[in-house]
Amino acid sequence: MLGTYGIKSPHAVNEQKILSYAKKFNIPYEDTYVLDRSYSSYLPSADISLFMEQHKNHNQPLQALYYDNVGQLQSFHINCYAGGFPNLNWNKNGLFDIFPPEQQAPVDTFIDLKQQLKYFKPLSVTKTFATSNYDYVVIVFWNKFMNRQSKRLIQVVQENCKLSKDIMVKLIYVNNDNMFIKEKTDG
Repeated sequence: MLGTYGIKSPHAVNEQKILSYAKKFNIPYEDTYVLDRSYSSYLPSADISLFMEQHKNHNQPLQALYYDNVGQLQSFHINCYAGGFPNLNWNKNGLFDIFPPEQQAPVDTFIDLKQQLKYFKPLSVTKTFATSNYDYVVIVFWNKFMNRQSKRLIQVVQENCKLSKDIMVKLIYVNNDNMFIKEKTDG
């Protein structure tokens, strides 16, 4: 079933591989980050009994998060809510036909923009930016192991951001391949 969606086993990626994939996915190098592996330990640090759904949602491999100018999540999109076969249907019910898009996944306050940015490691070609210069910061979590689905999410979000008109939007792309590699254990 996963193969039908184009999903493969995750493999470790370095900066060179990330930039190679970024080129194929039409991602500007200067807006490319990698998710720090410590993010996986941050998420479980929250009380899972109180935040089980939020924990699951923020741990998905494909995400689009739209944060407003005060750093609060305004629109949230994740792979497990997209539906569709053999491709995820990111624009189900025309969610992305307006900017910011309608909500797909439940919006929460589990992790604000400031906290989120702490886990993004810039690449050597990444250009820094000040969130205060933008009305929205849009984050796309993407990876190579969900190749086709990542590319489709990126395209939908890029097209959606073109609808922003006079709104200042910063779109950044965070590769998370290394987060989904199973830890090797001895024994």
